[in-house]
Amino acid sequence: MTKKEKAAYVIEKLEELYPKVPVPLDHTDAYTLTIAVLLSAQCTDVRVNQITPSLFAKANNPFDMIKLSIEEIREIIKPCGLSPAKSKAIYNLSHILIDKYGGEVPESFEGLEELPGVGHKTASVVMSQAFGHPAFPVDTHIHRLMYRWGLTNGKNVEQTELDAKKLFPKELWNKLHLQIIFYGREYSPARGFKIEKSPIDQIVGVKKRLPIA
Repeated sequence: MTKKEKAAYVIEKLEELYPKVPVPLDHTDAYTLTIAVLLSAQCTDVRVNQITPSLFAKANNPFDMIKLSIEEIREIIKPCGLSPAKSKAIYNLSHILIDKYGGEVPESFEGLEELPGVGHKTASVVMSQAFGHPAFPVDTHIHRLMYRWGLTNGKNVEQTELDAKKLFPKELWNKLHLQIIFYGREYSPARGFKIEKSPIDQIVGVKKRLPIA
């Protein structure tokens, strides 16, 4: 199969398996989504969703967040890991949102990526899931599967994102990246992978080893 044929099959099969895909991280607006995605670094979505209710009950907007101390934020988010860095980032980005944007989350990649703790992937999630702009956030599942399916060389997540954007129609990006994540978790995990239980992998073929990003 060519890459275009593989991509077409992936789209068709994922739409069949996941016609509707919820956003994995619980949130109510762009701010709470930004905080949730920031917390998800090296932490599962399930764990983040267990922690954010306590945090957002005290502060679900930047004005209330800066009323908390960094230590208070850290105590709440500690189960997520990397809490020293994440608590500082949450506190500092909240200050920046107030000082520079009137408390609103900026609706641009440039504005988002200037915030502490917000990299390109986080910005892409916020742009796609909070604001509806076409974006293709690449997490570990997407990076792994795009390589496994022979749709990228797998050298780094930046290249994987570029390859995904070339292969898949722009109007599908926001839904498709979530569909791939759900598929990776259910059918094509990093460990314990069995091709006979993975409907897409059976058709498009697989590469075994993912180069170190």
